[in-house]
Amino acid sequence: MTFSALSHLECPRCGVTHDADQIIGLCPCGSPLLARYDVPVVQSALKKADLAARPADLWRYHELLPVRSPENVVTLGEGMTPLLPLPRYGAELGVDRLLMKDEGLIPTGTFKARGAAVGVSRAYEVGVRKIAMPTNGNAGSAWAAYAARAGMEALIAMPIAAPEICRREVIAVGARLQLIDGLIGDAAAYIREQSGYFDASTLKEPYRIEGKKTMGLEIAEQLGWQLPDVIVYPTGGGVGIIGIWKALNELRDLGWIDGPLPRLVAVQSTGCAPIVRAWEKGLPESEPWVDAKTVAFGITVPKALGDFLVLQAIAETGGCAIAVDDEDILAEQHRVAQLEGTFICPEGAANFAAIRTLRESNWIQANDQVVALNTGAGLKYPETVPL
Repeated sequence: MTFSALSHLECPRCGVTHDADQIIGLCPCGSPLLARYDVPVVQSALKKADLAARPADLWRYHELLPVRSPENVVTLGEGMTPLLPLPRYGAELGVDRLLMKDEGLIPTGTFKARGAAVGVSRAYEVGVRKIAMPTNGNAGSAWAAYAARAGMEALIAMPIAAPEICRREVIAVGARLQLIDGLIGDAAAYIREQSGYFDASTLKEPYRIEGKKTMGLEIAEQLGWQLPDVIVYPTGGGVGIIGIWKALNELRDLGWIDGPLPRLVAVQSTGCAPIVRAWEKGLPESEPWVDAKTVAFGITVPKALGDFLVLQAIAETGGCAIAVDDEDILAEQHRVAQLEGTFICPEGAANFAAIRTLRESNWIQANDQVVALNTGAGLKYPETVPL
């Protein structure tokens, strides 16, 4: 058994398989590629009980991650964030078993460190030494940090309106920062014009999603392999919700979990809700959102490359997509802090605005166990708290 049971890459749209041991981006059909693993090999080499003796980081699941050699792991200690009960706030919402997985405690202050850790590690392993990517802020600062850790060059393009701290983080670790007057799509257009870099844009490389899926693996392990009823996720590019769905399906294939998967909820802002609109119309993919703008800047993605996978994930789990107003996002951010003492990011707060609405409509019931992902530290968004 090698460090990883990675088998091949597979296109979820056309079904074509690809050799994983090459520098590769999208499938020729234009779809993102998904990493696949040799399930019988994992079953014979790893048991659930074995995990208890391993370090409390995301690399504890290395058989289900794509890095073939431990020497190529680039890490800052990411993973195994707490799953916190929110009893006072949950009582206010009428959701007694409300839990929050707090990704604000991970390196660089957001869940983006998971995708960066695995994406940079695998890119380095297959020979990449220069990466470039567009970002709304946090992904860029995370990938810049891990690129620095690996000794790689990084070019990060982000909108001028991105959080200032993310710009400072990119500069601090020595990456090249390009500010763009526009949205993330305009930053992506700039990156496409550059040469000599590997494009690490969201889902344009296959391994960011593998880092993000460890949130799903951790949730299952932290709950004793008994799954919650609902998982709520703020959705921009959608990599996190796709990754959690992928993780849970892999655990089911291994025989480590059984029964129905949690109902997955994709949360967006009413100022940028292309996936919600597609869900409501019953479309297989979204249409570009015009004039996108929201206080939850990290989910300002007018058209996600992997939108068809997000829509498939929520459909197959009996989930839903919901949009919430910016005013409600800020209100819930402050309410969670007041009742539970945890200052969460606006994207994470969007989840709680959605949970309040879904509980009021009884889509979420009082006895449901609900896990909400707080994707980053509120301290990275000081402007959301007026002095």
